[in-house]
This record gives sequence, structure tokens and C-alpha cells, in this order.
Amino acid sequence: MPNNKLVIKVTAGAEAPERCSQAFTVAAVAAASGVEVSLWLTGESSWFALPGRAAEFSLPHAAPLPDLIESIQGAGGRITLCTQCATRRDITEKDVLEGVRIAGAQVFVQEVMGDGVQALVY
Repeated sequence: MPNNKLVIKVTAGAEAPERCSQAFTVAAVAAASGVEVSLWLTGESSWFALPGRAAEFSLPHAAPLPDLIESIQGAGGRITLCTQCATRRDITEKDVLEGVRIAGAQVFVQEVMGDGVQALVY
């Protein structure tokens, strides 16, 4: 597989569980397949950057979000929480799961404009 990068922005949380789950699932499968993955948590998915919150998410016949997060990070994928989304929810760097960074639109644009990058938004 070529050295491509997949940047996924997930905007949905528990209010749109299938869309949310699809984003995490695609990210995990891509990471496990050797693709460089960057998963961005925005909007209602921002809450999944906090310890324990992914475990509260449930969707029949879908892999548990904590397992998908572990899979993404274990395969070297990066998870980023949107700066503005974090601020609106009073989430700080000390609050988030280990390995999750907080970054803004400038970093997102840099990532998606790179060579060999495919961006998906859920």
C-alpha cells in the first residue's frame, strides 16, 4: 500500500451514532492496514476525547469506541480534538485521554493539504 495518509474529521457523537461509529471504524481499519491515520474530533464527538466517555457510547452490531480508539492509537494513528470545540466544552489538555492532542483549523488545513492525503468528513 502506498504511503498515503487518511485524515478523518468526525463531527457526530451520540446524537448520530451510526455516522460517529463509521468514522471511528474506518479510522481503525485504515490504521490496522498500515495507513497513516489522523482522526479529528469535532462537534459532539469532542466528548470522546475525555476518559470514560467513549465507553458510554453504544451502537448495536458495532465495535466499542474504546476498542477502536485503542486500535487507532496502537497502530500509530493520531487523535486530535478541535481547539474551538474543546474550548466551548471547557475541555483542556489536562482533561483528555493520553495521546490526544488539541489543535486548531490551521493544523487541520496543513494536514489535509499534504501530498497523498485523503480527507473524509463524517
